[in-house]
Amino acid sequence: MMIVGIVALCVVLALLAFLVPRLSHHPQRGTQRTLGAGARAGGKAPGFLGRVLSKPFRSSSKAAGRSGSAGRRARGRMPF
Repeated sequence: MMIVGIVALCVVLALLAFLVPRLSHHPQRGTQRTLGAGARAGGKAPGFLGRVLSKPFRSSSKAAGRSGSAGRRARGRMPF
């Protein structure tokens, strides 16, 4: 269920970045901040378990950043 939520969030960020690039930075930063907090909380577990628990949040944060920047980059390449 979490995977579906992250995918939906990335799609919404990409569309928002494509349609209104200037207004998309704040939601993207908020998403990355929230996911970063989850990664930090998971990373507090000892040893291997900490790395395993924080990895989904780190990769989701990177995906959110990539989708937002991809939407803005696609908007910049439009011919009109």
